[in-house]
Amino acid sequence: MIRLLLVCLLGLAALPARAAVEVEQITSPGGIDAWLVEDHSLPFVALELRFRGGAALDRPGRAGAVNLMTGLLEEGTGDLDAQGFAGARDALAASYDFDAGNDSVSVSARWLSETQDEAVSLLRRALVEPAFTEDSIDRVRDQVLSGLARDATDPGAIARRSFDAMAFPDHPYGTPVEGMVASVGGLTRDDIVQAHADTLVRDRAYIAATGDITADELGRVLDTLLGDLPATSPADLPGAAEWSLDPGISVIDYAVPQSVILFGHEGIARDDPDFFAAYILNEIVGGGGFNSRLMEEVRVKRGLTYGVGSYLLPLDHAAMLMGQASSANDSAAEAVEVIADEWARAAEGVTEDELEAAKRYLTGAYPLRFDGNARIAGILVGMQLDGLPADYIETRNDEIEAVTLEDIRRVAERIFRPEDLSFVVVGQPEGLSSTN
Repeated sequence: MIRLLLVCLLGLAALPARAAVEVEQITSPGGIDAWLVEDHSLPFVALELRFRGGAALDRPGRAGAVNLMTGLLEEGTGDLDAQGFAGARDALAASYDFDAGNDSVSVSARWLSETQDEAVSLLRRALVEPAFTEDSIDRVRDQVLSGLARDATDPGAIARRSFDAMAFPDHPYGTPVEGMVASVGGLTRDDIVQAHADTLVRDRAYIAATGDITADELGRVLDTLLGDLPATSPADLPGAAEWSLDPGISVIDYAVPQSVILFGHEGIARDDPDFFAAYILNEIVGGGGFNSRLMEEVRVKRGLTYGVGSYLLPLDHAAMLMGQASSANDSAAEAVEVIADEWARAAEGVTEDELEAAKRYLTGAYPLRFDGNARIAGILVGMQLDGLPADYIETRNDEIEAVTLEDIRRVAERIFRPEDLSFVVVGQPEGLSSTN
């Protein structure tokens, strides 16, 4: 009996880890689609909204308008100023977070079941009827400008913005989400109103909810919350972002003791059939753990950095394979050389042991992401934006397990291209100079 039980347990341990999440796809009476995971164990609801477009919808010359507009959504509505809005929200024990990214405006909301109607009504007013007073515009603009001033002295931000500007000079991706000092300083209330009309529209809304709410209740909430927003946007989504950064090294002279090293080239789209193989391959080469090749070669063996990694960045209009490290100025040149060597080695593929270790980690860690209603709602809305099916949570680990060593070798030759690798180095690296 004990032996049989042990055999069963070993068999279960060999199975891919699963995340048990039952996703229901619903449509409100007003025609608004959403994904729902009901969980009545606690009396609260987590709602995640994403409006596709984001800062990429900034009008020409008005960079930073969408970001500034998003920051103003909690600054008052109707007869409530910023302090009144915050007081009303806190009295309900609700929370609302608003953020802008390259490709979406995000709204995260949490409320107690017993105050749902009031919490939804207050959030609706913020989304549909924001005040956008001149005083609040000036105050939030000053906050944005202060952030831009800090970024102007931060080597990491300088590297990121320089890389983007060189990679996408003719696309919104080449400009920071927050805009530039000159553009933000010139934004008017009309620009903010326009950004609101361009981005917060029903046909670009992606929605996920988890917690103490039924499908019928969620449908009514969505119609109340979003029903009065415009159906469509007057602004078209931008086209594909054409990559323009030449291979080689660009050094930006900046007086800091450590150089920031940003590197990468074009990557792979999220809907590409080879994405899972690329995902596993990147985990081996430069993923988040200490066992990646880059960490082993750059940090462990040579002590050139405290941290180095790479990541896939599939945006809506471009896909990149990127990496970052920091190294003392007297060792930055060697760090760049080692990274380039590892990039070339990655193009040759990986070993069977490396592949199996990466699979074990990626499949075993996946269920740990689903550790709360808010996290689950965020994952679900991200799946929608990526065009993934509702059963992806159940099939994702199977996709990981199905990747073969031959898949990895084929994809390695395709996506790791040392001849296209670009470095942007911010600092005063000894023995390293610009080649492009």
